Amino acid sequence: MAAKKDNELKTVENPAETGSTVTYANEVIATIAGMAVGDVEGVAGMLPTPGAKGGGKNKNVTRGVKVEVGPEEVSCEIYVTIEYGRPIQKVATEVQENVRRSLETMTGLHVVRVDVHVQGVSFEKENTALTEGAQKARLTGKSEGTKRLEQAADAEA
Repeated sequence: MAAKKDNELKTVENPAETGSTVTYANEVIATIAGMAVGDVEGVAGMLPTPGAKGGGKNKNVTRGVKVEVGPEEVSCEIYVTIEYGRPIQKVATEVQENVRRSLETMTGLHVVRVDVHVQGVSFEKENTALTEGAQKARLTGKSEGTKRLEQAADAEA
């Protein structure tokens, strides 16, 4: 399949009624795929696709999605970061399955492939937890370790 421009429309024949067609903009396909990626637990975010240009109403949703649409089929490339501690292979497989299911259900197009490019691992949740712990320690004047030592001493007494 040849790559299509982001704003190019793709016409798909509707076999149920002769002479009728359904037209999909590539951005519509990318939006469906992007929303499907966002529904998968363990995906920290999506990164811009290589060579991506800004623009479009749904640029945040479609930011890490590149699509190619053929007469009856579609293929996607998804660029993501995964949350630290999550099994990368499992999350990537769930992304593939969710994107495939969403596109086939919503458009009726056959999904030829969904390539997931894991571009990084996000430590944001872990850093947030550490930051929250440090803030609590500053507020109470005691670290979690100090509190545990005091509790252990109290238990022994």
